Amino acid sequence: MLKNPRIVLLAIIVLTILALVVDWPRVPVKFALGPFKVDTVLAGPQLNLKLFGVSLRRDMDVKLGLDLKGGTSLTLRADVSDIDEADRGKALDAAKEVISRRVNFLGVTEPIVQTSKVGGDYRIIVELPGVSNVEEAKRLVGQTAKLEFREFTDSEVPPGTIPMLENTKPTGISGKDLKSANPDFQQTSGTGEKGGPVVRFTLRGDSANKFREATKRLIGKPLVIFLDDVAISAPTVQSEIGEEGVITGLTAEESKRLAIQLSAGALPVKKIDIISEKTIGPTLGKTSIDRSIVAGAVGIFIIALFMLAYYGLPGLLADAALLLYTLYVLALFKIIPITLTLAGIAGFILSIGMAVDANILIFERMREELRAGRNRAQSIEIGFTRAWSSIRDSNVSSLITCTILFWFGTGPVRGFALALAIGILVSMLTAITVTRTFLRLVYRT
Repeated sequence: MLKNPRIVLLAIIVLTILALVVDWPRVPVKFALGPFKVDTVLAGPQLNLKLFGVSLRRDMDVKLGLDLKGGTSLTLRADVSDIDEADRGKALDAAKEVISRRVNFLGVTEPIVQTSKVGGDYRIIVELPGVSNVEEAKRLVGQTAKLEFREFTDSEVPPGTIPMLENTKPTGISGKDLKSANPDFQQTSGTGEKGGPVVRFTLRGDSANKFREATKRLIGKPLVIFLDDVAISAPTVQSEIGEEGVITGLTAEESKRLAIQLSAGALPVKKIDIISEKTIGPTLGKTSIDRSIVAGAVGIFIIALFMLAYYGLPGLLADAALLLYTLYVLALFKIIPITLTLAGIAGFILSIGMAVDANILIFERMREELRAGRNRAQSIEIGFTRAWSSIRDSNVSSLITCTILFWFGTGPVRGFALALAIGILVSMLTAITVTRTFLRLVYRT
């Protein structure tokens, strides 16, 4: 199939049409023609899928980061002096989970919450694009977690009842009573216990009796877990629980998330201090976008002009492949989605140069074969074959670098690495498949 350039060309056309649909920007249309008036906005599609019971709904707008959209960046330092050194990383993840929940309740679009360890400091970096009420955000992220176990006020609870503070009452058990919580996988036992992902938790010695009394009273009834006054789980008590307990009926992802949420109360940090605050206005962000667009357009134009002047028709075909490359990458940024920052734009522009570099390697190999006396069709095939090893090795080494930057970096560094990695992968497709198909069709005789 790959040997037939017409079939590959058809696949490229279909892929390009899909990319154009995804990339279509919001275009306001407003005009009046006699009695007919049109006032609407032409926009790309929205993602609305439901697979295996999982709903995925998202618009296809470009997600802009803090430096492009404007907003507030907060750097927090967690005081973990009262926590064992082996548990400090877990406590930091728990604090991050709590802050992420609070930020989401603020209605922030595409917030970024990530942890960082600098020397002996345990930090949490919070980026809130488009946030106007900075003081409210600072107040929310600066509080420690509040974990509480509650029971329904009514003895008979109708199925489907949503637990809230208003219809529940305290059991006297809070996050301070928990010692630890970890995700696990339970095997099916001969006594009828079902296997699957679970959360195993242990209580502090002086809290076991209190928990035992509460669970004995609630056998067959829900024990509702509240985090920051929001119900996160309502497992039904199956038996009396003392020092150790198990929460079942979860998926693997739910068990991991619930363990972190329980740890937010089990391992609370002593306090969280805001050590750095940076606010970027939307005007500055718009200026950055405009300059980035100009820089990218100028860079692509100069590269396209060079390829056309130096390589002639093959260079023109490479320019066409470069245009498709840009469409594909932008479509992926929207579908995944990728939150675009200045660093991400820099990674994308750098990947354009790497995409052209692959074409240059191929064309130079083709010239060598032409000088050796082979015809154009043979030179194309041999040129691509011999250039592939160099293209593969250089791109793989760059992808390894991107992986290291993404794994150990934070904030803009991770954005740069992710955008560059996506660009590299797409450039290998356009350089090897798209350009090769165009050359085969033009020089097939």
